Order: sequence, then structure tokens, then C-alpha cells
Amino acid sequence: MEPFDLGLFKVGIFDVIDIVLVAFIIYQIYNLIRGTIAVNIFIGLMLIYLLWIGVKALNMQLLSGILDKVIGVGVIALIIVFQQEIRRFLLLIGRNTVSRKNSFWRKVLLGNTIINDTDQLNLYPIVEACRNMSQAKIGALIVFARTYEEQVYSNNGELMNARISKRLLESIFSKTSPLHDGAVVISDGIIKAASCILPLTDNTELPEQLGLRHRAAVGITEQSDSIAVIISEETGYISIASRGKVKTNVSVEELERTIRKSIN
Repeated sequence: MEPFDLGLFKVGIFDVIDIVLVAFIIYQIYNLIRGTIAVNIFIGLMLIYLLWIGVKALNMQLLSGILDKVIGVGVIALIIVFQQEIRRFLLLIGRNTVSRKNSFWRKVLLGNTIINDTDQLNLYPIVEACRNMSQAKIGALIVFARTYEEQVYSNNGELMNARISKRLLESIFSKTSPLHDGAVVISDGIIKAASCILPLTDNTELPEQLGLRHRAAVGITEQSDSIAVIISEETGYISIASRGKVKTNVSVEELERTIRKSIN
């Protein structure tokens, strides 16, 4: 295809693709850091860069030499400062590329060991336990992990590897249970661990009324390919966190549909 002639510039189809890809990447990065402390860090780095340009233009040798050293290690500094955001960005790319609905790529990358989570995971006891705990206003946090990372979960919780049952879930989150503080992690159709301490999100846009359970649920879905179910101890409302977002006050029917859809 012949490039478009725009006077001094000639724009070809690959130039358009290039612009679209850059715009898409910038948009995804904006979505990842929006509402987090990373925005302030990014603004600070931009101010330092603009200061460096101004110092160069004014030929201020001493300050220019100092800023040269700072800019020289800029890439390494960005990786250190934005390591969580970079992890989330790569996770987003991998999650969309090797989705559970895209069987071709899963077979290419994971071979023939693909297991249908819907066949493995019996949702009935989970949904019924959530219904009962919601009615009784028992606080709970349940994480459905597509990929179980032992260093993330069981290292700061209690390893269980137990069959899922309604009574077991309710007993774990009972106020008299020593395991009720923390999260239950479900993966491969079983309860892998309980009383797990999860990383809190630094998203400043979350409503103030959301407590530590909700912030932990958002935090783990920001850093891993998982979804989380939260039951509020104050209101009994059921909430669902996924991809760093949280939806509050969902019905039991919507809860079941969302879990089933998310693990497919």
C-alpha cells in the first residue's frame, strides 16, 4: 500500500499501526497506575527530566553533571520503582494472550495438561457458604487462584490441601476459629491454604468505607491472575474483586455466575 503524502511527511500503514500500538500501550499503563501512588512518582520523574533539559539548555555544568548520572541509570531506577506496575502490565499481557477461552495458545504453551476448572470446582458448597456467612454477617475473604504460587500464599498462612465443603469454609471464618483472620485460597479444586495474609492495594480511588479485606482482595488481583470474594462483617454484603477492581453488594446468583465465568 502506498504511503499517504501529507506534505513534508509520508504516512504509511505501518506508521498508523505504530501510532495505534503506542497509544494502546500508554492507555494500558495509565489504567495500571491510575489512582495509585505510582502517578505521583511518575510526575516526579517527569519534573526531574524537564529540569535536566532546562539545565542543559542553560549550560549549568555542576547540576547538569549530577542530573546526567541520575538520568544515566534511569532505566534501572524505573524498573526498581515501578516493579509492581511492570509485573501487573506483564500479567495483563499474559492473561489476555493465554486466556482460558483461547485453547490454541494454552495447548501450545502448556501442552496437553490443561484441566477444566469448571469440572474440578464444585461451586455449590462455596456459594452456599457465602450465602450463610452473608446472612450471619461473618467476614470472609476467599481467593480463587488460577495459578497457585506457594511463596505468595502458604508461606504466610496455613497449608491445608483440603476438600471443599460448606461446613469447612464456615468453620474457618467463624469468629472463634484461629484461622478466620486472613484469606482462604482455592486452586485446583481444593482449599490450598487458609489464614493467608495478602498484599494491600495502594489504590487511593477506592471508597473509604471499604476495609482491609476489600483492599487485600484488590491487592492480590492486581498482582496475580486471580479473583477474590469478600463478605463484609459490618453489612454482610458480598463483593467481588478482579483485575484490581471491586464490585460491591452483589447477589448470590451473580456471585455464582461471576465465579463460573472467571474460571472458564
